[in-house]
Amino acid sequence: MATVVFLVRHAAHGLVRSVLCGRMEGVHLSEEGRLQAAALARRLARECPDALCTGPLPRARETAEAIARATGLVPVVEAALDEMDFGTWSGQSFVALEADPEWRLWNEARASSRPPGGESMAEAQRRILSWLEARRKRQPEGRVVAVTHAEVIKAALAGVLGLSLDAHARFDIAPAGLSAIALWEGGGKVLWMNEVAPT
Repeated sequence: MATVVFLVRHAAHGLVRSVLCGRMEGVHLSEEGRLQAAALARRLARECPDALCTGPLPRARETAEAIARATGLVPVVEAALDEMDFGTWSGQSFVALEADPEWRLWNEARASSRPPGGESMAEAQRRILSWLEARRKRQPEGRVVAVTHAEVIKAALAGVLGLSLDAHARFDIAPAGLSAIALWEGGGKVLWMNEVAPT
């Protein structure tokens, strides 16, 4: 008896490769992202999920809305699926961040550092793992879609695999990337990671 959770990174937006958006408001899916979300939705419909949850930011909710149209499910907004709080880094370009020694430290030591004024990856991992465990208890044989963000998915996967958060760079989680985990009392496993449906 296991709960299957489909961990979905939101589809692409216009700043996805240039700006660390974090919890910025007003970031919506681009045309490319809408195509990605539609392809992802068709792929997920084949999995016959019975619940659809999403983080609160527009890019996550818009991805979830595409999945809702394909599956007939009603998206439920969950605060635990929100993006990491990147503090003062939110809204900065990746070019600018590369010159910041704290940014370099963050990328070298995720298990022990934090964004200035923001949330540590360990804190993000605690909230996503707590949410996953609560969902497992609520739906012990459920099939749940969770639309969230790359760092949150990396934290969840590292937790299930028993890896240090310093291993974050070993995971590639693309926009509209689909990963799946199975959870049962006392354990879990990764079923697949970062599948991207062709548009």
